[in-house]
Amino acid sequence: MLPTALQLLAGLPVFRGLGPAQLARIAAAGLPVNLEKGEWLLRRGAQCTAFYAVASGSIKVAYHSPQGAEKVVEIVRPGQSFGEALLFVGQPWLVSARALADSLVLAVPGQALMEEMAREPALARGVLAGLSRRLHKLLEDLGANAMRSGRERIVAYLLRGTRADAHAPLEVELPRKGDLASRLSMTPEHFSRVLHRLAALGLVQVKGRRVRVPDPVRLRKV
Repeated sequence: MLPTALQLLAGLPVFRGLGPAQLARIAAAGLPVNLEKGEWLLRRGAQCTAFYAVASGSIKVAYHSPQGAEKVVEIVRPGQSFGEALLFVGQPWLVSARALADSLVLAVPGQALMEEMAREPALARGVLAGLSRRLHKLLEDLGANAMRSGRERIVAYLLRGTRADAHAPLEVELPRKGDLASRLSMTPEHFSRVLHRLAALGLVQVKGRRVRVPDPVRLRKV
């Protein structure tokens, strides 16, 4: 069952701690956007007038160089959002966003967020705290990726969100290999070699884009 706009926003870290009345007013301004696989949500250079929360599917956020090279910045999944920070600087999008699968996205106008912040100053502090947490996580990820091997990056991606002592098998559906390899700062060929090596060791089972991890604790120890 898909979450309501209010449920979706309530689960976002950037709005953690906000009251239901505040969230309800922001959610009421949100507009659902249905995207087919491959459809663009926004392109680099467009004016940033809203932030986006993913209800279903997945969205690829990527930077494109003038020469056409692509670097995947993030793959945004259900329950995650992006674009809040740009609302405060008045700059156009530096990235593009495209649906990796049929997706439902909630577009929340920046004006609605600004009006609510003017009405309730505590909201501004809450949003600032949420953006600070996201920046801290981004810097943490960048530092970790710089220090990790390709194998460690893939293992961390497969086990993201799982407890260190969790033994229960889990299944992960991967995005397109090229997109995920770019997100992990690897070549597609290197990504494939590492994943096949993990499979040969019996640590993962790969079937198409689905990866089954029989024992997360064992995989974490490689």
